[in-house]
Amino acid sequence: MLFFRSEEAVHEWCRLRGYPLRPLVTIDQLWILATTWYSTRLREDSRRPQPQDMRTIFARVGLKGEFWDPQSDSFG
Repeated sequence: MLFFRSEEAVHEWCRLRGYPLRPLVTIDQLWILATTWYSTRLREDSRRPQPQDMRTIFARVGLKGEFWDPQSDSFG
């Protein structure tokens, strides 16, 4: 995971290195994602979210598209 000051900085970094641009996540989205994903981590019955749970979490955070589908084979 890399952190950048702006979306323009991400575009420049990718361009200079010849990497394709992937979906971006803001710090606010990352915080909500992490606190939701690990909200039950200290419980004895905690388990990793299942694919449908993952889709729900990603949608709640505003992360949409095939890239965020846990059962997709594409990083489009």
